[in-house]
Amino acid sequence: MSAQKPQARGLLGALFAFVGMSAVAGLLVTAAVTPAIAVTGMAANDSIGVFEGLPEYLQIDQLAQPTTIYAKKGAQDVALATFYAQNRLPVTFDKISQAAKDAAIAGEDPRFYSHGGVDVQGTIRGVLSTVVGHDVQGGSSITQQYVKNVLLQKCEAKSVKTKEDKVAYQTCVDDSTGVSPDRKVKEMKYAIGIEKKYSKDTILAGYLNIAGFGGSVYGIEAAARYYFGVKAIQLTPAQAASLVAMVNEPTSLKIDMPDSKTNGKANGYKANKDRRDYILTKMYQYKKLTKAQYDLAIKTPVVPKITPSVRGCQTAAGAAYFCDYVQRIILNDPSFGATQDDRASNFNRGGYKIYTTLDMDLQATAENAIHSRVPKVSTNANLGSSAVGVQPGTGRVLFMAQSRDFSQDPEVLAKNPGATAVNWNTDYAYGGSTGFSVGSTYKAFTLAEWLKQGHSLYETVNANIRTYDQSSFPNTCPTQYGGPYKPTNDSGGEEGIRSAIEATELSINTAFVAMAHQLDLCEIMKTAQAFDVHRADGKPLGENPSSVLGTNEVAPLTMATAYAAVANKGVACTPVAIDRILDAEGKAKAVPKSTCKSAVSPEVAAAMAFALKRVVTSGTASSSALGDGIDVLGKTGTSEDNEQLWLVESSTKVAAASWTGNIDGHVSLRSFYESGMLASTLRNPIIQDIMRTANGKYGGDDFPQPGSTLLRGIQVTIPDLAGKSPAEAKTTLNGLGLEFADGGQRDGVQPAGTVAISDPAAGSSVSKGAIVTVYTSNGALVALPDVVGKKASDAQAALAGFDVSFSGEGNGDSIVKSMSPAAGTAVKKGSKVKLTLKAADSTPSPGPKK
Repeated sequence: MSAQKPQARGLLGALFAFVGMSAVAGLLVTAAVTPAIAVTGMAANDSIGVFEGLPEYLQIDQLAQPTTIYAKKGAQDVALATFYAQNRLPVTFDKISQAAKDAAIAGEDPRFYSHGGVDVQGTIRGVLSTVVGHDVQGGSSITQQYVKNVLLQKCEAKSVKTKEDKVAYQTCVDDSTGVSPDRKVKEMKYAIGIEKKYSKDTILAGYLNIAGFGGSVYGIEAAARYYFGVKAIQLTPAQAASLVAMVNEPTSLKIDMPDSKTNGKANGYKANKDRRDYILTKMYQYKKLTKAQYDLAIKTPVVPKITPSVRGCQTAAGAAYFCDYVQRIILNDPSFGATQDDRASNFNRGGYKIYTTLDMDLQATAENAIHSRVPKVSTNANLGSSAVGVQPGTGRVLFMAQSRDFSQDPEVLAKNPGATAVNWNTDYAYGGSTGFSVGSTYKAFTLAEWLKQGHSLYETVNANIRTYDQSSFPNTCPTQYGGPYKPTNDSGGEEGIRSAIEATELSINTAFVAMAHQLDLCEIMKTAQAFDVHRADGKPLGENPSSVLGTNEVAPLTMATAYAAVANKGVACTPVAIDRILDAEGKAKAVPKSTCKSAVSPEVAAAMAFALKRVVTSGTASSSALGDGIDVLGKTGTSEDNEQLWLVESSTKVAAASWTGNIDGHVSLRSFYESGMLASTLRNPIIQDIMRTANGKYGGDDFPQPGSTLLRGIQVTIPDLAGKSPAEAKTTLNGLGLEFADGGQRDGVQPAGTVAISDPAAGSSVSKGAIVTVYTSNGALVALPDVVGKKASDAQAALAGFDVSFSGEGNGDSIVKSMSPAAGTAVKKGSKVKLTLKAADSTPSPGPKK
């Protein structure tokens, strides 16, 4: 390469450098003029012996190469995005045009194929040019330039964050590129060592692949594509010479910024053309071009066709959030490097081919489902919407979409309110938000704990609105809570005695709080954790009474994963986004694996699925039902004041979570319309579109039927409690595993204060744990005595105090044929009783038979 013209004050130093380099040249003459001696390392004298004592081996590391992320479209892998610190596409010797090879040799090292790594003639001339200030052909051979670039690559791989890092980096660069005799000697020795190990063609290809061509463009292939829109094998002599010209001075000779200046020197096309034409002249001189080829090339203007290689997740369009999630998986996983800096360097320089789990068909459906209904910017609220899906049993993330455009550019974010860098589907540690209150979707975990503790779906609880003392909730976690808590329902008329399955289907808050009151809040939280549920901000899950109704802030990906576990017979599999990774050499690298564990037993999962399926078929999510014959379970969720709306559904093949709500602010989604729909209902068609595509592509199996015990529990026959005291009735019911509920007083024939009747009635079969409402008698009723068959006079006496009337035949001696109300009926005293008479039979009874 050509040396920079020295300043006047540097001439003395340059002179000393000349003397030093002349000594070096003297040491190297014997080795350099005869390639065989250099290659074999034979020493001609003691000076050469000293030279041979210098280190020879140079480790040539893997060149920095772009990393590409792929997704699946059908059976085809399609590129989503490319990342690079250096835009380089290494190619083999046979994929580089002969013109490019000839240009490199003619312009940089005409004796490349004849020397042993060091061109002494060129070296001496280079030193002289440094002293006298003439800008002539450089003194370093291609092999030496290759060595310098290899050393520079080692510097570029270093982290530069702290002040100490910057000092170490600059020291590395100075050691690799400085003009000191020591550095030059080492460079020469390394060059001779490389020539011993590699062929000339390999070295030339290595040089053309490692060289910088301005900006972030490295290597002949990337340069050909960027500057001329062609491959390296297609380069013409004029194009090849323009590119090789840049190697001499990448900053000032690159051709994507014409007619500008750098440090006072002309930049752009003219400067490049001057150097290009010099190289073309040398190519002609060394008979690498015919006269006609040379004339044509010289006349050809420098006309670049700049073709940028756009990098980063913004190129992935709607899948940009998934792309960002994949990138952060790499950056967070120690298996890709000891530190985050190491991982970032490996990601941007390692040439990985990352094949992901993304299904572009589902992705397109999810994007359209959201964008067709939720605007990027709403005039009604700071509104956002997202949807994400996983595959039950594998944890593979199949789609990830949201309502705003992806950008990490501060200028874009400042100008475009419809863009964000925050991934609403993921945890904060993976580029997400701090999560959103999940509302009633969290009730699934109370249901799971309810079933784990031996309760059944048809077991009932008291769902009446009431005030609890928070300290009355069982809680084995260290934190204890106190004070009043009065949960209410989303709709009126949901109170009363409700079964667990009814509470799930209709999402009755008061019923679930009543269920939790019989459980352990800490165990409910642990059951949620078993489904891999965690807060998006990394803080511990809350387990206070209100958490039962979904006050924890969770990411949609987490909820999709949890419901996938229900559909997967209770086995929860952590989400994964990468199927496989190949490094730059095509070797497979270890990828993060899904960890699967049992959250609940298959029996409990079957019972959960049975109840959650009814949410979709006839409950709060019925608007999203498809009716395609494929079983789908699900749960709606609404946070306090309708600020966050959720719907999570799953077949046995695909689980999906949809969130629509306030990014910040506190606007009720029931207070405004979007796309002609009440904003609170947008979740239904979004999931409906997604699950229709998912069911059509992946299908789904029927959920298993739950066992009778978890469905209806252990059956208990309600005893006859009539006439017992309430305390006796409660003791009797509790002894049978039933719950006592005081229904208050009612009219009864039993003595006042004793049990009149129960609901369900005596003799009914109910699940163990069911609530039996017991009503006490006020003694206001009496049971009508049976007077049928009695004389009318005797009947009237027996019914003293009642309003008795007669009909039919006879007189006082007549017989009562029937009575209304019937005998035994409980009535108030003074009530009307109608007796029907018949004449008394006067025929004597026959005597005994003979």
